[in-house]
Amino acid sequence: MDERRESEATPTKNRTTLERKSDREVVVTRTVNAPARLVFEAWTKAELFRRWWVPKSYGQTLLSCEMDVRVGGQYRLVFPFEDSTMEFFGTYVEVTPHSRLVWTNDEGDAGKTITTVTFEEKGGKTLLVVHDLYPSKEAVETGSTGALPEALDQLDELLASL
Repeated sequence: MDERRESEATPTKNRTTLERKSDREVVVTRTVNAPARLVFEAWTKAELFRRWWVPKSYGQTLLSCEMDVRVGGQYRLVFPFEDSTMEFFGTYVEVTPHSRLVWTNDEGDAGKTITTVTFEEKGGKTLLVVHDLYPSKEAVETGSTGALPEALDQLDELLASL
């Protein structure tokens, strides 16, 4: 099972690759135009994270974005949903500044998804790899990995403005 999708690269936009590695694993890869230190901050500081994480095409904003980025710390993201709210939350398992983040996604009934993000700086740019390990084959279909290409476009826009 090796499905690959790639977004188009333009002179101002880097290519995002989304690859299904197994029945339970999806990997998203992209180079972003900023040093690893800044990219890591955009993933770990709530005031930056909320500016790029939700794809604009979704027409939603984060109502709340709480991030305690340390081993054992927790995060909670709250979105408007119909007449109520929808929440995504979990626990940081590993935090290695400027190079690696690992967290759980605890909101699903089907078990925890583990997300690992690595940041590898090359020539002032950062190779970003997002690896999602889902608890089941069925959980992959309901995961949010498909939104990452647009969110990462927004991350590049944010980083250019910093």
